[in-house]
Amino acid sequence: MTILEFLDSSQFNPLSSILQLRSFVVKSLSDDRRRDLIRVSRREFGRSLIGGALISPSLDNMAFTEAEASRRPSLTDVEDLLVGHYTLKERPTGCTVITSTLAFTAGVDVRGGAPGTRETDLLRAENSVEKVNAVVLSGGSAFGLDAASGVAKQLEEQGRGFDTEVARVPIVCAAILYDLRLGDAKIRPDLRAGYEAARAAAAAPVVEGNTGAGAGATVGKLLGMKRAMKGGLGSWSLRRPDGLTVGALAAVNCVGDVIDPSSGAIIAGARKSEGKEFADAIEQLRKGYDPGSPFHENTVLGVVATNAPLSKAQCAKVAQMAQDALARCIRPAHTPWDGDTVFAVATGKRTGGNKSADVGVIGALAAEALQTAIVRAVEQAETWGPYPSAKDYRRRQ
Repeated sequence: MTILEFLDSSQFNPLSSILQLRSFVVKSLSDDRRRDLIRVSRREFGRSLIGGALISPSLDNMAFTEAEASRRPSLTDVEDLLVGHYTLKERPTGCTVITSTLAFTAGVDVRGGAPGTRETDLLRAENSVEKVNAVVLSGGSAFGLDAASGVAKQLEEQGRGFDTEVARVPIVCAAILYDLRLGDAKIRPDLRAGYEAARAAAAAPVVEGNTGAGAGATVGKLLGMKRAMKGGLGSWSLRRPDGLTVGALAAVNCVGDVIDPSSGAIIAGARKSEGKEFADAIEQLRKGYDPGSPFHENTVLGVVATNAPLSKAQCAKVAQMAQDALARCIRPAHTPWDGDTVFAVATGKRTGGNKSADVGVIGALAAEALQTAIVRAVEQAETWGPYPSAKDYRRRQ
C-alpha cells in the first residue's frame, strides 16, 4: 500500500493524522530504517510531512529516508533552502536539487577540464538575470542534464520562475558527473527524475552516501576502475554566534584520492593490487606512472550556500574560494579528466544585527564546510559491487 492509498483508506483517521501516518511508515520500513525513524520526534516528522518530504509515489521511493534520523549540520541549515533527491532503482545513479521557496542569487566556479553544465553563463556578473530558482547535480553524464528540465517543469507548476509576461520560466542551473560504468549505461536520470527530486525537496537534513547525485559516484580511479572505491554525497554547515550560516553539499566522483585534511591520511582512493592498502595516487605519479588519458569520467560537484545577502559577483568569489576544499581533500584535483564545479548561492535570509558579512569570511567558511562535506561523502558511502566503501575498506586493513 502506498502512502496516498493509505490516506484514502478507512484505516486513516484525520484526527490523529501525523501520529497515525508516522506509525504506518515505521511499520512499513526495514529494521534498520525503522530504528532510524523511531529516533525522530513527532514534531520533526510532522514538519517534514507538511513540507512535502514524504509525498512520494510509494514507500519504496520515500525521499526522507535517513535524513529524518537526526539533526546534524547540513546545507539545509541555511534558511529557506530545500534539498531533494531522486535515486533510481535500476542502477546506482540519481540527481539532487537545491531550491528555495524564493529565487536566490548564485555564482559558479568551474575548475575541471571536462565539465558538463547548464545555465552557468547566466551566472556571470555582466549577464541580465539576477536570481535563479534551483541548482541541480546529476549523474548520467551529459544525459543527466535532462533532470534539470524536470526540475523546471515542477517549478513551473508551482508558478515559480522568471516572469516573461506570457510565462514564468524557472531558471535552473545544473552540473553533471559521469557514473555510466556502474550498471546499465542506458539507465540515467531523466526529466522524471528531476521532477521527483524537486517534488521531494524539503528542509530536512540532507541524506548522504549512495543517494541522489552521489548514488553512482566512485573515487580513486587513477589506476583504473578495478582499483577504485565508492564515492557518494555529503553535507555540512557552520554557524557563527552572530547568525551567519554557511552550508555545503558535495557529490564526490573524483579521479584522485580523498584525503582527510585533519590528519593528512587517505581515506578513500586507488587501492594496491592486493586490495589491503592505498596505492597513493601522487606517489605513483612521482614514481613515473603515466595515466595516459583516463577518460573524462570524474568530477567533484559542490554547492555552498549562505544566509547573507550577496551579489552574483560575490557569489562567484565565494565559489572560487570554496574550491580550496577540493585542493585540500582531493589529490590530484582540477585535472583535465575532472569536471570539478562549485556553485555558491545566497538566500539573504540572515536575521538580526548586521545582515551582511565580509565575502572573504564567507568564502573561508565555505571552503571549511565543503571540505567536511567531501569527507562525509565517502565516509557515509556504502559498498557497491566491486567498489568498497571507506568504512568497509578500513575493516580489511
